[in-house]
Formats: sequence, C-alpha cells, structure tokens
Amino acid sequence: MRLGLALGYWGRGPDPRHVPLAQEAERLGYHSVWTAESWGSDVFTPLTWIAARTSTIRLGTAVAQMAARSPTTTAMHALTLDHLSGGRVMLGLGLSGPQVVEGWYGRPFPKSPLTATREYVDVVRQVLRRQAPVELDGRFHSHPYRGADGTGLGKALKPITHPLRAELPILLGAEGPKNIAQTTRIADGWLPLYWSPNRSEVYESSLAEAPEGFLVAPMAQVRVCDDVAEGLLPVKTMLGFYIGGMGHAARNFHADLMARMGYEEQARRIQRLFLEGRREEAVLAVPDAFADEISLVGPRERIAERLESWRKGPVTDLLALAPDRESLRVLAELNA
Repeated sequence: MRLGLALGYWGRGPDPRHVPLAQEAERLGYHSVWTAESWGSDVFTPLTWIAARTSTIRLGTAVAQMAARSPTTTAMHALTLDHLSGGRVMLGLGLSGPQVVEGWYGRPFPKSPLTATREYVDVVRQVLRRQAPVELDGRFHSHPYRGADGTGLGKALKPITHPLRAELPILLGAEGPKNIAQTTRIADGWLPLYWSPNRSEVYESSLAEAPEGFLVAPMAQVRVCDDVAEGLLPVKTMLGFYIGGMGHAARNFHADLMARMGYEEQARRIQRLFLEGRREEAVLAVPDAFADEISLVGPRERIAERLESWRKGPVTDLLALAPDRESLRVLAELNA
C-alpha cells in the first residue's frame, strides 16, 4: 500500500504548511501529494506551486470538479502540468453535487450523472491520446458543439501541444454504487471519500469487475496523539460539514453514503441539525465509532494495529490528511 499526502483546499487563504508538508512527504518516500477545490482556491495552481518545489512525488487532484471546466480545458491543465513536472500528474475528477454545481458554477446538474461523467472522461482521453481531432456526439459534452444556439462553425481539433503521456492516470471520485461500478470500467482508479476497512462489503459488488492494477485511493485523517476522542474532533467536524452542509436536504450524496455504511439514522440527524443552523450539535452528533473507522487516530501503537486492516483490503494508496510532520513520519515508518 502506497502513501499519499492529501492537502485539500484552502480556507480563508493559502496554508503556509502545504509546501513544507509536501516536501517532507517526498523526503519520507510518499508516492503522491493531492490538492482539492470546492468554491474557493482552485485545484491546479497550488499543485503547480508544489510541483516547482519538489522533484519526484506524484501530483494528484482529489478532485478537480468537472463543472468548473470543460473537459478539454481540464485536459489542457493536466497535459501542461504533466510536461512541467516531468510526468508526475494523476488526474482525479469529481462531479460534485447539485448545490455546488448550480449554486457556485451556475450550471445545471446533469440529469444523467453517469452519462455526463462517461462523456467527460472520453473527451479528456481523446485529448491526451491525440490520435485524431476530438469528436463526440454527446448529450452533455458534444465536440464540436452542435447546439441550436451555436453558429455551426465549430471544427474538430487536436491539441497543439503533444501530451507527454497518452495514458496519464485518471481517477474518479464516485460515491453511488453504479457510479463506482462505471469508474472501474472507464477510469484507472477510484477516490473514495470515506473508506472503512471493516465494511468492504459496502463496495464489494461495485468493485467486482475492477481490472488488474485498478487504483483504490481513499482519504483518511491521520493524527498521532494520546487522546483519541480529542483527535477525532477534526474528523467529526469534517463529517458534520460534508454530511450536513454539502448538499440539499433531499439530495445529499455524502449523507446517503454514510447511511449505506450503517449509520442512516445518525446521518439524517446530522443533516437536520446542520440545516437548522445547529452546527456544533451536528458535529457532536457524528458517532465516534464512524469517525474512528474511517481515520487513523491515536497513539502510535493504536495506529499500527489499525493500519493492518487497511493493508488487507483492496486499498492501493492511502491518502493521508495529516496536518503535521510527526504524523506523516510515523505513518511512513509503520507502512515501511
């Protein structure tokens, strides 16, 4: 099982720890470092900044939001950074949800998410392979554009720049069972939002047809500390926000995932409290047991014991949300 460092996206401003943490992760032998985006900092600029200050660590997006860019624009970002970094890019893509897609990006959330995702990946693959001009008679991503409001003058084009790698790895952030199953067919890997090594049956049928070499790269908060309950508070804060705030009351993919993992009643309660403006109560309502099983928190010995269960399953890459050098170091030593 390889290790990655997940840095997420910025809060109010740039996090001065990110570059030093990425450099430390590279020194410790981590395979990859990953940035993210929501509705603030973008995913590619910080990754480029890190690329310029590292030399060997792989550079991943977890995730680049599809609604933020046309598929050809995303492919341009990926191929450009891949050249500049010497072939280190791993392109993670995610569809996000209606609240963000329509509220922030000002675009309609696709009525058929699987089709939209499949078309998006198809176009990105065509750009990166550069075998012919990009053409797709798609429902969501037609190339050239053939909509009634167009001029009809669009021309199928190949990228001017020759991509460094035709098979640059593409991973998808997918949560629903059908979406995960499709991911095994069209992508090189999957980026689970929550992963519990004790509940692999939740994903077993969706991963049944995954090909050899398929990447499974979940994120997990990692924190070396003496007080487990205190160490779980950041995990619960994250869960409270995603389950309660990242979606509509009637359509929240994160809450639905928690429900499928055996915590339906608690997920709906967290949603309700958060939407009522009782955010602190929503965080406290997150069960310690759930926060604990999707993270690695506690003394070194406890993390060492629990890490074994992560290594036994299909996980190929553990992306550690680790806020400090000590946790990074301990995890590297335990995984050696």
